Amino acid sequence: MKRSAEIERTTKETKIKAEFNIDGQGACDIATGIPFFDHMLTLFAVHGFFDLQLKATGDIEVDYHHTVEDVGLVLGDALASALGDRKGIRRYGHAVTPMDDAISTVTIDLSNRPFLVYRIPELFARQTEVYSNLFKEFFRAFANKSGTNLHIDAPYGENDHHLIESIFKSFARSLDQATAVDDRVKHVHSSKGLL
Repeated sequence: MKRSAEIERTTKETKIKAEFNIDGQGACDIATGIPFFDHMLTLFAVHGFFDLQLKATGDIEVDYHHTVEDVGLVLGDALASALGDRKGIRRYGHAVTPMDDAISTVTIDLSNRPFLVYRIPELFARQTEVYSNLFKEFFRAFANKSGTNLHIDAPYGENDHHLIESIFKSFARSLDQATAVDDRVKHVHSSKGLL
């Protein structure tokens, strides 16, 4: 069974097209007009072993917010579509990743009950021009559209680039675990019988 999806989203603020394959090799071609975001999405693909083709244009002359958030919506839609009924998946994933001075933990439950916990050092949380705050909107959009309970905890770091890189790598690794097929799971991994 191929676990992939193609999603397009067009609004007055952004135009995004994504092809996402859960069972990939980490091959990617990404262009959002925001070089640092492209770098983070590349890390996501490579460290999660996801194949990702993503093209986005947006009103980045106004702000990066719309593009970053809408890419989160599109990737969330793509994951939900690629997972289908979620039968046979492990459902849970957890990863801790250091990046020089920073470290992050990401824990995922593909429960179909979206929720985001996003804890980063106060130093970065207070600085509106730092990417770490902007990416909260990306992760919230992704969680809401994909039905993911997503907990991101970055307790310390001195460099915002290192902090966000650590988060994206942990995000990729934990999502790779959660989406993995487990032969012991015959239906959905829930005592309710439904996710």
